[in-house]
Amino acid sequence: MKRILEVCADSLGSVRNAVEGGAGRIELCSALSLDGLTPSAGLLQTVRQLYPELTIHVLIRPRQGNFVYDRQELMVMERDIRAAQPFADGFVIGVLTPDGDIDMVAMQCLMAACGDKPVTFHRAFDVCREPFVALEQIVALGCRRLLSSGQQRTAEQGMLLLRQLHDLADGRLIIMPGGGVSLENARQIMEQVGTSEIHGSCSGGSGMTDADCVGQIIASIQP
Repeated sequence: MKRILEVCADSLGSVRNAVEGGAGRIELCSALSLDGLTPSAGLLQTVRQLYPELTIHVLIRPRQGNFVYDRQELMVMERDIRAAQPFADGFVIGVLTPDGDIDMVAMQCLMAACGDKPVTFHRAFDVCREPFVALEQIVALGCRRLLSSGQQRTAEQGMLLLRQLHDLADGRLIIMPGGGVSLENARQIMEQVGTSEIHGSCSGGSGMTDADCVGQIIASIQP
């Protein structure tokens, strides 16, 4: 099975470099310095026009900070999803309760707005208080993927939990490690976790995706 690198990109330049490096799928966002926010409509539409064959998963996160959203913020998120529908191939979302659990009611509303397009539950998971309970809830919602660093600062540090999640998921969704992914550790993380997908910005600390880094990671992770 071919292994996939999903590249997180927050600018047109980063998208261009990701594609040049061989990426077939991106997570499109803005403000990676804030751990990613919803991208502008103009950026999404331009990327779609320039790269019609690229798989674009759109992050929906209306502000920095925690993942507990009020009714009005959820309205913004739902409207952002609906506005992005004609241009997106999938969505990346996550909502928690104040107690650190998955907000099932809010997530169900957002999932409905996503329609039949695949949904990734993002790293809000990494601050959930009961990761194994949260995994079952995310599966029940119908999410296709879980993006996580294993509740550690980096995916490399969180490999033990990521492997447990992968085994418990048992094919019901894809565990996609993310956080601190580099050329030096990408293959090791994927082999230790047992997954076929991994997520990284491939910026090398420059703030912009590097095409050579993308290509090298893709080559390094193949069986």
